Amino acid sequence: MTQFVLWITLSGAITYFVGGSASSIHSPVSTFVHSLGANAGYEIGCFIFYWITGFLFYSALFAAVGSAVDSETETQQFMFPITLPLLFTYILSVSYLFMVPDSPLAFWLSMIPFTAPVAMMVRIPFNVPAWQLGISMTLMVIGFIFTTYIASRIYRVGILMYGKKASYKELAKWFFYKE
Repeated sequence: MTQFVLWITLSGAITYFVGGSASSIHSPVSTFVHSLGANAGYEIGCFIFYWITGFLFYSALFAAVGSAVDSETETQQFMFPITLPLLFTYILSVSYLFMVPDSPLAFWLSMIPFTAPVAMMVRIPFNVPAWQLGISMTLMVIGFIFTTYIASRIYRVGILMYGKKASYKELAKWFFYKE
């Protein structure tokens, strides 16, 4: 939370000091800086929503991994596929999404729950249509509920399988395990 407060504070300071000269420059970055001051409450509200739902979404996935493995070395095979969408979206947001926030790629990245917390927060300062924001938020909530369900199914069996080496095939068996 300290990091987020610092980001908000620094963004506000940039808006205050650069706001006047940024309005004369017509680039996506200057539009972002200018809109930060005008829509701060809206953006902070969206940030809180995406932070909480993203946290819950990824927490459920990490809980499933944690219940399926016995050691830190085993977690690495499962952690990379979970963190890859976040890393991919972050790299794209720095290099592409800021420049073309209304592109089809930006739209789809902001709809997929694995990438939406990062992609949508990049797009929000550029006036995302309300229907896109609504769909994205709905999919985030559904995604969280679904990943929690998956995690609970894996946890139910995985926690009792101490000592058994987990694989993707084994996780699928645990998910479909009937009592």
